[in-house]
Amino acid sequence: MKTVVLRTADGRVVCERCMVAETPLARMRGLLGRRGLDGGEGLLLRPAPSVHTFFMRFAIDVVFLARDGEVMKVVPSLRPWRTAAARRAKAVLELPAGEADRRGIHPGIRLNLSLSADPSSGPAADHPPASG
Repeated sequence: MKTVVLRTADGRVVCERCMVAETPLARMRGLLGRRGLDGGEGLLLRPAPSVHTFFMRFAIDVVFLARDGEVMKVVPSLRPWRTAAARRAKAVLELPAGEADRRGIHPGIRLNLSLSADPSSGPAADHPPASG
C-alpha cells in the first residue's frame, strides 16, 4: 500500500501519512488487526461508498468523498461493530476518532485526491510541484 500526504484543495494538510487502499484485498483488510491510528495517520479507501468496523478495536472518524474530492458526509467516532454509508460516495477517508474535527474537515470542503506525492520520497514530496 502506498502512503501519501493528503491535502485540501487549497493545500492544507489533513493527513500526513495516509495509506491508500485501491485493490480489493487492501480495501477488505482496511484497518483490521491494528490497535489504533496515530495522529496524522489515515486510510483512504477507493472506490468505497460504505465501510464497516466489524472486528475493529477502536473508533474512527469516517469521511465520505465524492469523485472530485468534495466531502459529502463525516461520521465522527464510529465505534466498532457499526456500519456507515453515503449514497454516491466514491471514496472514504478513515482517521483517528476526533481527527476530522481537529483538522477542520466538514461537508463541502474539497480534498485533493490526485495522490502522486509519496512522503517517503524525501522533503520535496511535502510541497506541491512547481509549475512553469
